[in-house]
Amino acid sequence: MAAPTPGLNRFYLVLGAVALAGIAWLVYQVGKPSGVSIPVNVTVLAADTAGFRGYLMGSPDAPVEVSEFADYQCPACENFESIQFPSVQEQLIATGMVRWRYRDFPLEMHPHARVAAHAAACADEQSKFWEMHSLIYARQSVWSRVRNASAVFSDYAGEVGLDVNRYDECMKSAKYAGRIQASVDEGIKLGVNGTPTFLIGGRLYSNVLGSDSLRALVRALLPKPTQ
Repeated sequence: MAAPTPGLNRFYLVLGAVALAGIAWLVYQVGKPSGVSIPVNVTVLAADTAGFRGYLMGSPDAPVEVSEFADYQCPACENFESIQFPSVQEQLIATGMVRWRYRDFPLEMHPHARVAAHAAACADEQSKFWEMHSLIYARQSVWSRVRNASAVFSDYAGEVGLDVNRYDECMKSAKYAGRIQASVDEGIKLGVNGTPTFLIGGRLYSNVLGSDSLRALVRALLPKPTQ
C-alpha cells in the first residue's frame, strides 16, 4: 500500500481543524441565550419604581437636572450619544452644573429597543449601567440588524465585565419590564412623542440639541450670583 502523501496529510489536518472549529461554534451558539421578549404595556407595580427615578450621572447637588428620554435603537439618539454627549459630560456634568437623568422611551417601531433597555437595566443590577449603555449605543448599527439581539447583548455583558450567567438570568426574567414601562408612561404624561427629547427647567426640547445649545439652556437656569 502506498504511503499517504504529505499534501494529503495536510489536507486532512486542515479539514479536521475546520470541523472542530465548526463544532465549537455550534456549542457556543447553543449555549447563548435564546431570543428574549420584554412585554409591552405591563401593569407598573410600586416595586418597579421604588427608590428608582432614572439612571443618574453627576452630583446630587448639581443646580440643574436634565432628563433625556431616549431609545437605544433610535439613530438620532445614537448620534447625540456619540457626538454631543462627551462634551456634555466634560462641560456640564463633570463641572458640577448638571445632574443627567436618562429615561427609557423605546418606540414601538424599533423591535429591539425594549430588549436593549432591559439589557442596560440588568447591567445596572451589577453597577455597570453606563458601561453597557455606551457599548449598546456605540454598536447600534450591529445589533439593530440581527434577529436575536439579546444574544449579542449577552456578549456585550461579558465585554463590560458582568457576571454573564447572572446577567442572562436577569434578561430571561424580564424583571425590569415594569421599570421600563414606568419610564415610558412618565414621558407620555410629560408630552414626549419622539426621541431624543430633553426635559430642562420644566420645558421639553425635542430636537437633537448640541452641547453648545445645552450649555446655554443650563446657564440660563443657574442661580444668579448675589451682589
